[in-house]
Amino acid sequence: MALAGLGAQLVDGSLGMAYGVTSTTLLLAVGTNPAAASATVHLAEIGTTLVSGASHWRFGNVDWRVVAKVGVPGAVGAFAGATVLSGLSTAVAEPVMSLILLALGLYLLGRFTFSGFSSRNLGKPLRKRFLSPLGLVAGFVDATGGGGWGPVGTPAILASGRLEPRKVIGSIDTSEFLVTVAASIGFLTGLGSEGVNWSWAAALLIGGVVAAPIAAWLVRHVPPRLLGSAVGGIIVITNTSTLLDSDWVAAPGAVKTVVYVVLYAIWAAALAYSFKEHRRNLVREREEERLSAGTGDETTDGGTATVKQDAPSA
Repeated sequence: MALAGLGAQLVDGSLGMAYGVTSTTLLLAVGTNPAAASATVHLAEIGTTLVSGASHWRFGNVDWRVVAKVGVPGAVGAFAGATVLSGLSTAVAEPVMSLILLALGLYLLGRFTFSGFSSRNLGKPLRKRFLSPLGLVAGFVDATGGGGWGPVGTPAILASGRLEPRKVIGSIDTSEFLVTVAASIGFLTGLGSEGVNWSWAAALLIGGVVAAPIAAWLVRHVPPRLLGSAVGGIIVITNTSTLLDSDWVAAPGAVKTVVYVVLYAIWAAALAYSFKEHRRNLVREREEERLSAGTGDETTDGGTATVKQDAPSA
């Protein structure tokens, strides 16, 4: 469980998402009650988000204006989501949570396999009328799905192109502290302390705390495209398995086999494509650096840039 917390935090600190989704998926896979799983993960996240936020701040990855504008509404949404989930029966809550996690997994898989980051609006301010509703929705999804603050918040802010990726990740990770505290209060109010597996929460916390500063450093070095595709595939397959075994579906063995073969094939193709695109981007960046280093003055002729080579020295 501690290793799971470490791995989940490495992913979360590098992508700005997926600690809760990954950890909750694991707890559901071993048969934990959905509300208890989300409560356990959120209690662990109080410590991991605090250390992660401090680490991102240390590396200059935090925009405090964004933290305030998105974090406070997020806390309100998280408390409401925890209250709703605590009142649902296990028979209803487990498939509902798996559907939410499956949707988030599909989003992660598609987002990081096919999409890049836009920078055309970089530097423009992020408005409160955009961040407040985003925080409210992301906080509610986070509590009811056992995760979702990052998968909802990070891509939305990245898509705006107004904040560089490392600061988006750092600000979302830092504001998540407010969300986890509010969600934990909601779960403890609804479930009581007996509804939480405290030893598992401690193990997840220890692993996450160890990984948090490493992840804050890795955010500048790890290829998020490949990591996001890998994590998205794991989440999709695990939660699909939960749904196929649920009373809602109760799929026969032959159907399960076909579904798993298709999913694994799609996942393998997504990983291969992500790796290929990552390598292609590296080659393109190196070529651009080589051309930049080997060129002299640039002049414009009729709107078209022309490059004049420096004359070789005698």
